[in-house]
Amino acid sequence: MADRVTVIGWDGSPLTPAARSALSAATLVAGAAHHLALPEVPPRAERIRLGSVDLAARRIAGHRGSAVVLADGDPGFFGVVRTLRAPEHGLEVEVVPAVSAVAAAFARAGMPWDDAQIVVAHRRTLRRAVNVCRAHTKVAVLTSPGAGPVELALLLEGVHRTFVICEELGSEREQVTVLTSDKVADHAWRDPNLVIVIGGGQGAAAGAGWIAGRDPGHPQQVRGWALPAHAYGEGLGPGESADLRAAQLARLGPRTGDLVWDIGCGSGALSAEAARFGAAVIAVDADPDACARTEAAARRFGVQVQVVAGRAPHVLESLPEPDVVRVGGGGAQVVSACADRRPERIVAHAATRDGAEAIGAALEAGGYDVECALLQSVELDTSAWSERERSVAFLLSGRRRERSP
Repeated sequence: MADRVTVIGWDGSPLTPAARSALSAATLVAGAAHHLALPEVPPRAERIRLGSVDLAARRIAGHRGSAVVLADGDPGFFGVVRTLRAPEHGLEVEVVPAVSAVAAAFARAGMPWDDAQIVVAHRRTLRRAVNVCRAHTKVAVLTSPGAGPVELALLLEGVHRTFVICEELGSEREQVTVLTSDKVADHAWRDPNLVIVIGGGQGAAAGAGWIAGRDPGHPQQVRGWALPAHAYGEGLGPGESADLRAAQLARLGPRTGDLVWDIGCGSGALSAEAARFGAAVIAVDADPDACARTEAAARRFGVQVQVVAGRAPHVLESLPEPDVVRVGGGGAQVVSACADRRPERIVAHAATRDGAEAIGAALEAGGYDVECALLQSVELDTSAWSERERSVAFLLSGRRRERSP
């Protein structure tokens, strides 16, 4: 094992005395091509072009002498330190950090970033990174080849955002470009780059914050969920009771990085509450009044919801792939169309047993394990402890069965 392993962050500025001292003693240096070209790298040191960090870690583990790993920005922030310290490599490292690419990008833009979401986009996580950009008003995206500004913009089709694209930060070729998302695909962008995605209505509250990212104590972030009818202004429609909504949300489990379809969104209550969990939401309804109520609910709670006017199942063909789906209207036909898109979970409800059986059959045929419960809730007038309102519904939920290899 190497006698000493030092990880040095580089942000384009001159190396610190600590970094120069570690480099001068190095017998092995790993890094990208521009790192290995630094004049401080000892000419006799073994050089490893850093492609796979795992492969480099194995080489370093078997090296006798002092090893240095050079990385852009802060190597402890979505960087190589995590891999080097993984149990399978057993490396103890010293870290000399530099300004992270995220901090540098926001500095170039002249913007604070304690209220930003930060995500890493590569081919496997690109869709989830895009969903975070749909759901939040300020997101920094650490990109990679094949998951860069163009791919982000194309997958955000229909959602207006502003992109601040920072190319080759810290180098002589550094460039910062500000464009609306619909113009991004018209350009070619150099790697490495980082994208700040901004827009979508209400941002963070003015003044000093106390927690990074989204503030759960923001005045519009009401405590609790499955809120009562009066929280939505004009109230709720049929099949939108708070108890039914609570059960639907519990079975969907919307979370950051997910895309939720809310089909037949009605008052927008479920859409707004799914967005409050951090998920991206597309709300669909053929009724213009329902679309307007959903947009108003999103504004009221300070969340981002994309509202699509149209009738399911036809309107669903152009929507991006969902992670979970709530079918608030349309019955078995719409459930079948949703099952064809293979979301992880689907929930729906029915007013009658025949309707429930039809939806259950559609879920089963679509490859889902089906659960059904008859929910009955009674609202009481506590001044007289008498019944005020009663609601009954069949709740159906489907969990996708994994196909056999």
